Amino acid sequence: MKEILGQYIPERSIDQVFDLIVKWNVHLKIVNERVTRHGDYRKMPDGRHQITVNASLNKYRFLITLIHEIAHLVAFEKYGRYIKPHGVEWKTTFQQLMLPYIHPEVFPSRLLPIIARHFKNPRASSDTDEKLALALKQYDPVNDKNYIFELPLGSVFRLYNGRIFKKGNKKVKRYECVEVNTGKVYLFNPNAEVELLN
Repeated sequence: MKEILGQYIPERSIDQVFDLIVKWNVHLKIVNERVTRHGDYRKMPDGRHQITVNASLNKYRFLITLIHEIAHLVAFEKYGRYIKPHGVEWKTTFQQLMLPYIHPEVFPSRLLPIIARHFKNPRASSDTDEKLALALKQYDPVNDKNYIFELPLGSVFRLYNGRIFKKGNKKVKRYECVEVNTGKVYLFNPNAEVELLN
């Protein structure tokens, strides 16, 4: 298992992560990319804890995602099944579990202040933290995707599912974008990754 973990997370985090997996009896599944999520946790009918994480994530995002999902397991076990999935109990648990990894032996120095700021009040998804998402993207393999906030106003872009949109103005935190085929307006997170068409 440690050899497999070594393919997906920073080397200096392997022993601690392995200990967490053993301690909480986690069945870890590394799966093909799912566009809508980086990972998930579920308690199986037989009582086992299954965590899935996308194989396509870079090692820093993979580590954050794995600890995020383990935090769900630990919070549910500690506080009960009726807590909010990303409520205060989960946030506190996530912070405590992540703290041992926030140092330069695990993350590059330029990521550390961004990660430290994020973990003062972690969000339900690292993708909703613009600064963290952009910083983590720098460690992804080169691809043809752009974040919505990087695109000029009026740009036409395609989603993973083939739907085509035109970028509009920012409304508070999200961008209004018009679907070209239907004329319907949708709100997009600034960190949504899309393919620029023009």
